[in-house]
Amino acid sequence: MIELPKILVAPNGARRDKSAHPALPLSVDELVDTCRQCAAAGAGGVHAHVRDDQGRHSLDTTRYREVIDRLGRELPGWFVQITSETAGRFSARDQRDLITSMCPRSISVALREFVPDEAALPEARQVYHWAASNGVSVQHICYSKPELDRLMGYIADGTIPGGSHQVQLVLGSYDGSIASRPEDIEPFIRPMVRHEGNQAFDWMLCAFGPEETDCLLHALKLGGKARIGFENSLWNRDGTLARDNADRVSELVELAGREGLL
Repeated sequence: MIELPKILVAPNGARRDKSAHPALPLSVDELVDTCRQCAAAGAGGVHAHVRDDQGRHSLDTTRYREVIDRLGRELPGWFVQITSETAGRFSARDQRDLITSMCPRSISVALREFVPDEAALPEARQVYHWAASNGVSVQHICYSKPELDRLMGYIADGTIPGGSHQVQLVLGSYDGSIASRPEDIEPFIRPMVRHEGNQAFDWMLCAFGPEETDCLLHALKLGGKARIGFENSLWNRDGTLARDNADRVSELVELAGREGLL
């Protein structure tokens, strides 16, 4: 399993568009250009979403391959992760098909979308095992402690194979109804801490809203990694609107560097 970079940029996500911020990348050209800027600012890789011609969230394999190929040429060795997010447009079957047709080096998969209920377990288990056998690193996204507890159960019973796992923890919500708070991170990670004797976890945090920077700094202090960018927050630590994704990366790199976290 490939290791996650210390800082991963999430430049666009599935929902926001240029009405939220004019520098939010939608086209492949814009995404690649943003990645170049963020790499120069200190990001070690990208969590990439692609959009269709109307700017809507897409799981289009052709566009994903174009992004991967272009970044491979322009930023050799840079980490590229694609998303399987359904965003209300796709299904668990679409996610499974994306994984097996693309066979990407890295893909994020939300547990609550991929295994929405017990009936989905057999097919999910099959794809989790297929991914492990075919060199696909799956980053499991958990939006709450109960979801992380459920993930630990699937690891324990062999639904998710292996002894090393990548986890993406999410604080807050798109609509701001749930706040992101640094003090919520330690209780969140306890299920992983309890399993560290026989399992290894490469975990990362993202946080919605203006508290993004402080949450990510605290995650780095706790031994985690940070996902930053316009998918989750448009604001710098002082509450000002960020100029672009590279501005967000630069702030985190500078602050984390001062504290010896990078």
